[in-house]
Order: sequence, then structure tokens, then C-alpha cells
Amino acid sequence: MTSLDSTDLSHLVDYGVIGLLLLASVWAVAIAFERWLYYRRVDIGQFPTSQALETDLTRRLTVIGTVAANAPYIGLLGTVMGIMLTFHKMGTDKSMDVHTIMIGLSMALKATAMGLVVAIPCVVLNNVLRRRIKELVTAYEVRLGS
Repeated sequence: MTSLDSTDLSHLVDYGVIGLLLLASVWAVAIAFERWLYYRRVDIGQFPTSQALETDLTRRLTVIGTVAANAPYIGLLGTVMGIMLTFHKMGTDKSMDVHTIMIGLSMALKATAMGLVVAIPCVVLNNVLRRRIKELVTAYEVRLGS
């Protein structure tokens, strides 16, 4: 069995973190799309209470909120691991080459950038969907009052 060197670990961190973020973003967007389509065709009159309606409408939105809240931390984890690997490589190579340091650090920071690229649209999607839920619940309550 061969041991992993710092380059292999760097690729593992990059692909692992970015792959996880990509998977989470696809999952969140798929749920957002499904929910939006559902909101367009939902019959609010079929629900006995506004609480039942709201419970049905908010189903699976937790996933989008969770991705939005945690994607930056996953990106930060990738950045910290990338920086640690850069320092480890510098120590084992006994090198203080500025070029190597800058490349290592810039590559590590891409994980944080990816975390933000995933989180920001998820926050927007979550807010848009929750606003639509408020509109539907309000329409239900107005309908009941009339």
C-alpha cells in the first residue's frame, strides 16, 4: 500500500470539498425547483387549517436553508485544510519559495469562494420560496375570512 503525498491529499481535499458543495447545490436547486412548481399548482382550499397548509408548503425547505447556512463552513474547512497542506509541503520540502506558498494559498481559498457561490443563491432561493409561502397562507386566511 502506498502512502499519500501532499499533492494527493491536496487533490483529495479539493475534489472532496468542491464535490460535496456541488452535490449540495444540485440537491438544493432541485428541491427549490420542485417546490416552486408545487406552489404554482397547489389548491389551498384542500387544507383544513392554515397550519396544515404551511406545514405542507414548507416541506423540504430545511434542506435549502441548511445548505445556505453550512456551505460557507464547508468551504472554510477546505481552505483551512488546503493551508495546512501548503504549510506541511513547505516543511517537508524545506522550502520557503514565495511562488509555492502563493499557489498553495490561492488554491486553498477557492474552497471558500465555492462555499459562498453555493450559499448565496441558496439564501436567495430560500427567501423567495418563504415569501411565496407567506403569500399562499395569507390568501388562505383571507379566503377563510370571506
